[in-house]
Amino acid sequence: MGFLSSWFNARRPQRCFARLDRRGHCQAFKQCSLPPAGDNWVEIREIRLNWLQGPLPASARVSARTCDSWRTQALAS
Repeated sequence: MGFLSSWFNARRPQRCFARLDRRGHCQAFKQCSLPPAGDNWVEIREIRLNWLQGPLPASARVSARTCDSWRTQALAS
């Protein structure tokens, strides 16, 4: 029965976030469906442990346009 209810209870996909210090160095990661509360969290494409304590590559960040298209797709479903 749980299998059937899982079809009807749509889950939001997990998104990846990195917390940056004032120099732009990665201090922490978080994976959740909504953006974390607080300052200095940025959405990233994936979590890589070798980014900790170092600068976050610009290519790792998710652009605002990508976020908007995800919301549009979620609303259309």
